[in-house]
Amino acid sequence: SSTTEDPVLYLASYLHFTLFAVPCREAESFKEQGNAFYVKKDYGEALHCYTKAIDVCPKNASYYGNRAATLMMLTRYREALEDSQQAVRLDDTFMKGHLREGKCHLLLGNAMAASRCFQKVLELEPDNSQAQQELKNAEAILEYERLAEVGFEKRDFRMVVYCMDRALESASACHRFRVLKAECLALLGRYSEAQSVASDILRMDSTNGDALYVRGLCLYYEDCIDKAVQFFMQALRMAPDHEKARIACRNAKALKAKKEEGNKAFKEGNYEEAYELYSEALTIDPNNIKTNAKLYCNRATVGSKLKKLEQAIEDCTKAISLDETYIKAYLRRAQCYMDTQMYEEAVRDYEKVYQTEKTKEHKQLLKNAQLELKKSKRKDYYKVLGVDKNATEEEIKKAYRKRALMHHPDRHSGASAEVQKEEEKKFKEVGEAFTVLSDPKKKSRYDSGHDLDDDGMNMGDFDANNIFKAFFGGPGGFSFEGNLSSGPGNFFFQFG
Repeated sequence: SSTTEDPVLYLASYLHFTLFAVPCREAESFKEQGNAFYVKKDYGEALHCYTKAIDVCPKNASYYGNRAATLMMLTRYREALEDSQQAVRLDDTFMKGHLREGKCHLLLGNAMAASRCFQKVLELEPDNSQAQQELKNAEAILEYERLAEVGFEKRDFRMVVYCMDRALESASACHRFRVLKAECLALLGRYSEAQSVASDILRMDSTNGDALYVRGLCLYYEDCIDKAVQFFMQALRMAPDHEKARIACRNAKALKAKKEEGNKAFKEGNYEEAYELYSEALTIDPNNIKTNAKLYCNRATVGSKLKKLEQAIEDCTKAISLDETYIKAYLRRAQCYMDTQMYEEAVRDYEKVYQTEKTKEHKQLLKNAQLELKKSKRKDYYKVLGVDKNATEEEIKKAYRKRALMHHPDRHSGASAEVQKEEEKKFKEVGEAFTVLSDPKKKSRYDSGHDLDDDGMNMGDFDANNIFKAFFGGPGGFSFEGNLSSGPGNFFFQFG
């Protein structure tokens, strides 16, 4: 009754009711509606109601706390973090506000800030089991970050991936952890996985310079250098101080330029220059596995042109060690093996190629190598006579005459039994060689790798003396006489 009698007090009471009581009642109504929607998991409507409550009554900590909880359910953690921070600014004793702020920090990967929040909760409520567990999670993340840093410095990228996977179990919204994992996957050659992680980040944040850098890194390591440079440039536009993107961009441009210079020199026949340019390109970035594999193979091609066949084989082996699916390197190495008569190795490489790509061309290359291997396991009659495989009929006869006289048993009758036995063996081989290489049909079959036994010629029953007689006998040549029963040591030559 006193307020109605005092106009001033009445007016003050009326204004207080109008300015505070009515709006707060309305805000509470919006809050209750929001709570109902939240329980039903209709987070969009709940968010709308809590926002209305805040608009009506912006100094109420619980409204921000409720909206923060809703934003967390919508995985909008940065907005939730802002609301929870506002809530504790309005009321530093608001335990749920500190808990939600800590959880948001943790999900976003800021374990240090999260720890401070959870410690604050425990100051307010020492037995809070959730804060105790989340504090342990935050401490675990800090340890995983430390181990990951050590692993990266040691280039133990598998360890880094492991640590980031463990950290992301509690910090699922941390782009920094995801990007580091993606970068290490790229450095491990797991490009599709790395690209998938980076692409997921870019779908949520198209301006993320780290994710753009990783996308470029994957393309760069897959030898798509032009596209890679585009991503590096885009990353630098978003983050001008991104040192990794700057270095990668520089390396990509330098690698492309040096490789193209090498290709140009090779096409122009400047093999020594091409060899040096490819060697220089190989020093630019040891981490670029696919491009370096191609550079090694290119240098092997140049090496084979320069007759550096052992070096060419070594370069092909390095290319294969970098990329075991690199068919061109297997083919180049196999050809080098063929050129150095390492036929078993050549067959092995051609078999690998044919198992991967069953083409007619690869089948024929394998067949040729198998044939050469088969031929290499027989006596090399050309080598026995000391002539080239393209020797003429006259050259073969001349070589036989020289070798037959050199190894005939009579010439070594005074030698030890062991030497006589060895010379007899060589004398017989010379006769075999001449018999085969002087006969066009046998020579053709021998050259093509066929077994001579198929012609009915049993080399085990071969008599070298008969060939010698036939070759040196006749007017004006050598005459051959001897007592067969007295043994090969009694043979002698007599000029006619």
